Amino acid sequence: MDVSCKLTVCYEEPFWIGVYELIEKDKFKAAKIVFGSEPKDYEVLEAFLKNRDALKFSPLIEFKQKEKQKFNQKRMQREISRQLTKRGAGTKAQIALKMQHEQNKLQRKTYKCLKTEEEKSRRYELSRQKKKEKQRGR
Repeated sequence: MDVSCKLTVCYEEPFWIGVYELIEKDKFKAAKIVFGSEPKDYEVLEAFLKNRDALKFSPLIEFKQKEKQKFNQKRMQREISRQLTKRGAGTKAQIALKMQHEQNKLQRKTYKCLKTEEEKSRRYELSRQKKKEKQRGR
C-alpha cells in the first residue's frame, strides 16, 4: 500500500494553520490544525501528535497520480526549493478542506432546522395544554 503524508504550516489571517495531507494510492484527503500565534517546530509536532486521533479529514478525492520519473538530483533540489518558497497548501488540499467545510455547514443547517422544529412543537403543545386547563376552569 502506497501512502504518503505531508504537513504544511502557513499563515492565514489572523491565525497560523497546519494542513495535513494524506495520499493513499489514488485518493487524497486533508485535515486542518489551527494554531494561535506562530508555532515553533516542537509545538507543531506536539500539536500533531496530541490531536492526530481527533483530526477530522475531508471526504476522499480521487485523482490521477503522475508516474515517477528517473531520479535527477538537480530536479529534486529545484522541487524542494520550490516547495519551501511556496506559501500555503496545495490546491488539492484546498478543495478537500472546502468540501469538508461545506459538509459541516450542511450538518449545522440540518441540526438547527431540527432544533427549531422541536422548539415549535414544544411551544405548540404548551399552548394547547394551557388552553385545556383554561377550558376546564382550573
